[in-house]
Amino acid sequence: MSLLADLQWRGLIADCTDLEALRLRLARGPITLYCGFDPTGDSLHVGHLVGQLTLRRFQLAGHHPLPLAGGATGMVGDPSGKSAERNLLTAEQIAHNLSKIKTQLSQLLDFSTPVNPARLVDNATWTAPLSYLEFLRDIGKYFSINAMIAKDSVRSRMEGEHGISYTEFSYMLLQAHDFYHLRRTYDCELQIGGSDQWGNLTAGTDLIRRKLAATAWGLTFPLITRADGNKFGKTADGAVWLDPAKTSPYRFYQFFINTEDSRVGDYLRKFTLLPRAVIEELEAAHAINPAAREAHRALAREVTTLVHGAPACADAQRASDIMFGGSLDGITEELFRDVVGELPTQGLERSKFDGGVPLIDLLVHAGLATSKGQARKDIDGGGIYVNNVRVAEVTRIATGADLLFGRHLLLRKGRKTYAVVSAE
Repeated sequence: MSLLADLQWRGLIADCTDLEALRLRLARGPITLYCGFDPTGDSLHVGHLVGQLTLRRFQLAGHHPLPLAGGATGMVGDPSGKSAERNLLTAEQIAHNLSKIKTQLSQLLDFSTPVNPARLVDNATWTAPLSYLEFLRDIGKYFSINAMIAKDSVRSRMEGEHGISYTEFSYMLLQAHDFYHLRRTYDCELQIGGSDQWGNLTAGTDLIRRKLAATAWGLTFPLITRADGNKFGKTADGAVWLDPAKTSPYRFYQFFINTEDSRVGDYLRKFTLLPRAVIEELEAAHAINPAAREAHRALAREVTTLVHGAPACADAQRASDIMFGGSLDGITEELFRDVVGELPTQGLERSKFDGGVPLIDLLVHAGLATSKGQARKDIDGGGIYVNNVRVAEVTRIATGADLLFGRHLLLRKGRKTYAVVSAE
């Protein structure tokens, strides 16, 4: 299957300035392409993965990717897909965010291969030296205000409650100038981006045609949403970040393993590098037995490994297994705390553990039983676990030796009802 055919099968093509011409160009040999990522925060989030992975797909097919960190455009803010003006960041904030994001852009692409290495570029290096008058004279004169206003990203803001500032209105020119510079300097012929970038991409191809009399293409992929229509990567707690300090590998893994059934096949296509035959096999297995969650586990495993590496993914899988009764042997305290962070937790004086606490008392204290009598029945019925080990004796006493890391006791009732008692 050709690269474009694979992208179409995966649902990764929304629009292209000339898809057939691009298909013919790719058939002739490697092409240089870029995708931009503005440092509006100190981490990319899972919504940015489509752009990064699309660059990776092109690289695996022999093409030359240019991930672009927007040190210049990040100072302005892209109005595309936004209903209100962004808060402008200081130069210091931009520099800090860039240092973080450049590391993340290096995670999914191969910068060391001798054949077609990825090359990281920063648009501040060619934009900052330009004077305002130079930019107006050499770039601004090629843009019609009428055409700019007609772009969806601008028109929707002009029709909105807050309008659009001249600063954000100018963003399109900056991005078009980026494409022009990369076409002239790196022979970059293709820009990719989300479907909300269509106006910016076509502005770039038009500028290249007018100033260089050269061909360039723009290709967009659809913006990903969840089954409820909300933006992909958003949870009740906020965005799911690529930085493990902001979203741990375990939480990252959980985000994908909890994908809605109706979306798991689509996400396997868009967010993994698994071949078509493997994905179709997983989709077929999911259709027959969705409760087995084979497709969900494959999705979470593949994406977590891509972003955080195999060791972190293995830890995340072990941590996930804990919530299904898996062994706690060898788990670190940091990972344990990450897993149980949202569980009901009750404190108890450490001295009581030193003397021994009846398990029936702990079950009531933790809220897993309404009374000591109910706790005894639950133990007799085989439904109570301490640190994921089933308890058979009603007379079981918990002591300091039971405390994980000298502090925590994990209690479980039935298959999925957990609570934690922590020694204080």
